[in-house]
Parts: sequence; structure tokens; C-alpha cells
Amino acid sequence: VATLMNERQTKIIILDRDGVINADNADYIKSPEEWLPLPGALEAICTLCQHGYSVYVATNQSGIGRGLFSLADYQAINDKMISVVKASGGKIAGVFYCPHTPDDSCGCRKPKPGLFTQIAAHAGQSIEGVIAIGDSRRDLEASAAAGCKPILIRTGNGRNTEAEILKTPLHSAGSIPVFDDLAAAVSALLKNEPQR
Repeated sequence: VATLMNERQTKIIILDRDGVINADNADYIKSPEEWLPLPGALEAICTLCQHGYSVYVATNQSGIGRGLFSLADYQAINDKMISVVKASGGKIAGVFYCPHTPDDSCGCRKPKPGLFTQIAAHAGQSIEGVIAIGDSRRDLEASAAAGCKPILIRTGNGRNTEAEILKTPLHSAGSIPVFDDLAAAVSALLKNEPQR
């Protein structure tokens, strides 16, 4: 019975939003007009869906807590992302966000693993070993803390993060794969996926 249960589990992948799916902005993404997908990102999500993955998004959105944009603004941005992904043939299974600032000491702001715990609860299964793709150190630390396998991409803050983590124990001699962008990471992931 346990084996049958495991076979029915969904393949999950977790993506950061800003800098991974869409272009990041030092002044925050505050409106749907400012949300612009990165080249190849929508196609990469579509490809994941075609290969049976449920794509979840885990994103820090402290701009809400800082009063830079409202929850309604965030939701409008979210709706745009879901809509353009759907129009390209993909689907977002769920978006989990932290609206808090670093001073709020919440459990959901990455590098804490709270958003990942919420995704596991929503999916109704363990996310141990699930791939999580991000562009910042806090993405990598949150995914590792949740028992996921972090992947770093060089878009967004990724190049700076790569230079930083190469000097730290977090990287532990190449244990974190690094790719140019989401499309390259997805391509490598699917190439190395065991054949069924």
C-alpha cells in the first residue's frame, strides 16, 4: 500500500518569483505593468507541466508589509502571472507568499522554511528532495531547511549570489547546481530525470 501511495504522489517543483520567473526590480514589483516575464521562463514552466510537474511559487513580498503596495496590488500581479502562464500552456499549482518585513520575525519569510511547509500541507505530501529554484541565498537556505534540493540560477540576483556562496560552506564543494536561467535549469532537470 505504501508503494502505491508513493507512486500516486505528484511531482512538485518550487520556484521563487522575482528574478526567476520575472525580471526583478530593486524598487519592488508594485503593479501588473511592472511584472515582466524573463525570456524563456513561461516556456520552461509550460515544459515542466507537460512533464507532469505541479509548479508552486514561494515568494517573499515584504513590499506589502512596508506599505509600498497593497494586498490588492499583489493579487493583481499574481493574477497576471497565473494568466500569462496559462496562456502559454502551463499552470501554477499554487502561489505562497510572505507579506512580512524582516523585523516581523515571522516563520514564513525566506530563509525560514515556512512557505515550503505551507506548500507541503497544500499538496498533502512530503516535499523532501523536491527541487527548489531561486536566485538568492535566502531561497537556497529556505529550500535546504525544508529538505528540498536547491538550484541557483544566474538571473535576478543570481550572479551576485553565486559569487557569494562559492566562498561559504553553504555551497559545500559544488553541491548546489547553478544554471544561467530557469529554462537551462529545467532542461538539465528533465535530461537527468529517471525514465519511467
